[in-house]
Amino acid sequence: MNLIACIEAQAARLTEAGVSFGHGTNNAFDEAAWLVLWRLALPLDALDAHAEQALSPAQLAEIDALVAERIASRRPAAYLTREAWLQGVPFYVDERAIVPRSFIAELIADASIDAWLSEQTTRVLDLCTGNGSLAVLAALAWPEVSVDAIDLSAEALEVARINVDKHGLQERIRLLQGDGLKPADGRYDLILCNPPYVNSASMAKLPAEYRAEPALALAGGADGMDFVRQLLADAPGHLSEHGVLVLEIGNEREFFEAAFPQLEVAWMETSAGEEQVLLITQEGLTQGLAAS
Repeated sequence: MNLIACIEAQAARLTEAGVSFGHGTNNAFDEAAWLVLWRLALPLDALDAHAEQALSPAQLAEIDALVAERIASRRPAAYLTREAWLQGVPFYVDERAIVPRSFIAELIADASIDAWLSEQTTRVLDLCTGNGSLAVLAALAWPEVSVDAIDLSAEALEVARINVDKHGLQERIRLLQGDGLKPADGRYDLILCNPPYVNSASMAKLPAEYRAEPALALAGGADGMDFVRQLLADAPGHLSEHGVLVLEIGNEREFFEAAFPQLEVAWMETSAGEEQVLLITQEGLTQGLAAS
């Protein structure tokens, strides 16, 4: 059997097993390609070059075992490979942190946030940093800034440390442990936050792959806004005069607008549309909270 036939066969297994995607891939073929190429120690972009490569019985057995583990455990593929990619940048990940997939990464990569920044932008905060991926992407995108990265989970910060070191950013990214903005040091020109925002009803319906991740990083209370309420109350005191907050709220726009009807925000265009990520200035946040 050659490589492409193997991937197609494994994709059929994944489909028949009814596994869920969303942790780096959104379909069975891409998931199978990821697992097969990783098991063969081939680059993830090497499929076309190796599509006709014949596989040995031993290689096929190893691939079968890996896909069988993916099906039986219902763990995201990234937890099996210990690697995830965000905007083409590799990150280490394991069960101590959620698999990185924030749409904020797109906004960093395509410079959508840059219009709100200036030469005075020197301090960035990645709140709820998880495995540190957004902090790393921010440091890579804006070489002139320093980045603080906060998470409540000490275990997640252990993973973030691996990634900060992996990308040689120890001098520019500082990891801080604590609840919300409590560990924040002064004011920031840009706060990035992909918080726990999944509402209780949705949490109860999550596929097993999502339940394999730390619930602390996902569960946002009855309407998904528990963390966000505290964040918006505290953020004005931690944003510089011209600072902005970029906040991901997933599929919870309806709940967000019900909770904060007085806030004027800019909804950012991502590959998932204009429902997932919002931007609000320090001035807009302060005025909106004062009017509530």
